[in-house]
Amino acid sequence: MLKLSPAVVFAAGLTLGCAGGGQGSQFLSIATGGTGGVYYPYGGGLAKILNENLAGVRTTAEVTSASVDNLKLIRDGKADIAFALADTVADAVNGRGAFAGAPAPAASIAVLYSNYTQLVTLANAEIRSVADLRGKIVSTGSPGSGTEVIAFRILRAAGLNPDADVTRQGLGASESAGALKDGKVAAFFWSGGLPTAAVQDLAHSQGITIRLIPTGELVPALQREHGPLYFPLEVPKDAYPGVTAPVSVVGVANVLVVNRSMPDQLAYDITRLLFEKQPELAAIHPEARNLALPSAIQGSPAEFHPGALRYFREKGVR
Repeated sequence: MLKLSPAVVFAAGLTLGCAGGGQGSQFLSIATGGTGGVYYPYGGGLAKILNENLAGVRTTAEVTSASVDNLKLIRDGKADIAFALADTVADAVNGRGAFAGAPAPAASIAVLYSNYTQLVTLANAEIRSVADLRGKIVSTGSPGSGTEVIAFRILRAAGLNPDADVTRQGLGASESAGALKDGKVAAFFWSGGLPTAAVQDLAHSQGITIRLIPTGELVPALQREHGPLYFPLEVPKDAYPGVTAPVSVVGVANVLVVNRSMPDQLAYDITRLLFEKQPELAAIHPEARNLALPSAIQGSPAEFHPGALRYFREKGVR
C-alpha cells in the first residue's frame, strides 16, 4: 500500500503563516491534486526538497482538483508551480476549452512521467469496453480535473455522448474508488501514474477484484481529433491485484509548469533540484524514477521556461 512519509505530510501541511515566519522568506505554492492520486505525494516531495535546499524559500503542496484547476491557479497568480496533464496544458496556453478567452501564462519546467488512463470497474461487472458504459453510472473525475477532460474525450471517441449516454458523477480518485466499492457507480475514470494509491487500496479491499477496461484502441481517434498529445501505454500485469494481464490504455504526459513570470534563477534551481534530488523523490513515489533526460523536454505543448532551458543546455540536451 502506498503511504505518504511523515516528511511529505509535513511539507504538504505547512501553512502560509508558517511560511512567513522567517525574515525575507519567499512563499511558493505547488498546486497538486487529490490525496488519492500521484500529484499530491510527488508535490509534497518537491516541497520538501525545495524547503531543504533553497535558502529563504518556504514551499507548500496544496490539495486541488488537479490539472484544469491547477492551471487556473497559475493563470490567476494563486499558485507558483503546478502539475498538469499535457492535453490540459495545451488548452490552457492556447485559450481553449475551460480557458477560452483567458489563456494561462504557463511555462514548462519538465515532463515528469506518463499518465495511464485507468478505467476501473469490478471483475464481476458486465463491462468489457468503453462502449459498455452506455446507460451506466460512471465517475468521470472531479470537476476541474484533467481526468474529466480525458474521460469526456474517450467517451466521445467511443461514440458515447457524456451528457446523454451515461449518468455522470464528478468524483476524485478516492471518492470514486469508494463509490465503486459501495455499488454507487459502475466504473470510474482516473488519469494517473502507477500505482495510484486510491486504486491500489481498492484492489486490496477484502472481497473486491477490480478490472481495468482497455482504452488503447481509441488512441488513433483521439490523435485525429486532438493531435499527438495522446499515445498508447500498457498497464503491466500485476500493476494492481486483479490485473492478471497487460491492459492497453490511453497515455498522456504529465508536465511540471510555472508561471512565465517566475525569475529565471528560481526556475533554474527548481529544475536542477528535480534531477539532483530524484532519488529522494523516487523514495516518496516510484513515478519519480521516470524523470529522465532527454525525455524531460519532450511532449510538452508549453514553451520551456528560460531558467529550465539553461539547466537542460548545461546538460547538453537542449
